[in-house]
Amino acid sequence: MNARDAVAAVPREPFIPDRVFVRDEAGWLVPVHRCDDPERWRELVTADAPVVTRVGPDPALPAEVCDPATGKGMTSTSSSSAPFAMARVIEAMEVEPGMRVLEIGTGTGYNAAVLARLVGGGNVVSVEIDPAVASQAREALRTVGSPVRVVVGDGEEGFPPGAPYDRIVATASVHTVPYAWVRQTRLGGLIVVPLAPVVHPDWPLAVLRVRGDGTARGRCVGPSPFMPLRAQQVSVRSVQEAEERWEAAGRPEPNRYGLTVTPEGQRVWLDSPANTIT
Repeated sequence: MNARDAVAAVPREPFIPDRVFVRDEAGWLVPVHRCDDPERWRELVTADAPVVTRVGPDPALPAEVCDPATGKGMTSTSSSSAPFAMARVIEAMEVEPGMRVLEIGTGTGYNAAVLARLVGGGNVVSVEIDPAVASQAREALRTVGSPVRVVVGDGEEGFPPGAPYDRIVATASVHTVPYAWVRQTRLGGLIVVPLAPVVHPDWPLAVLRVRGDGTARGRCVGPSPFMPLRAQQVSVRSVQEAEERWEAAGRPEPNRYGLTVTPEGQRVWLDSPANTIT
């Protein structure tokens, strides 16, 4: 079964809470309740698009500006990714039955359920930083009979008790790949992670292979925008600086960029690991 077939085979509806959020005409995130507008709720759930499932005050704005009642100043803190985007990331993972997978960022649990369908029951561990989100995901996974282990913790630290993993995948973007993920991946295994737009303005997906020298190295494979890991927010200035570097380099395509992750840190390169740019 390929990734797209697996996504289609797992129902999305059990993983979406009864209250979701959409942007109104002013651009604010306002709730849509299943009981009040079931047709609109179902339209959102069945669309091949992301669904915002939780919101919180935008940390970039003054607290007094944010109003949960109107949605003003609120930002998405958890969502269900668009099914097509999920399939793209899962395809890049090159999973096979029996592989051990660590997912960083459980969210609704839908992506974890798709992974479990591909690699088999008991082979997926998912880490979620928000206890309430983790609890909701466990219940949804239980409802569909998907045997995924959901643990509450900081995804940047991975989950050492379940290591080593054949694949680690992040469902949120990062500006720096934590070395803990490299340490917990089996030799030859893959780390698949969306990158924040401080590497390339198209939010590329990086596919890194763990090597015998204790490093992980690989290229970007194309755009894959995801909301950031909670501890890896990026500033407007850092995004602007990255775009300026990209412009100065002649606007290279995402697949010309690559990363090397070592115990000492991360290097971004263009075309060749020998051509480090940051």
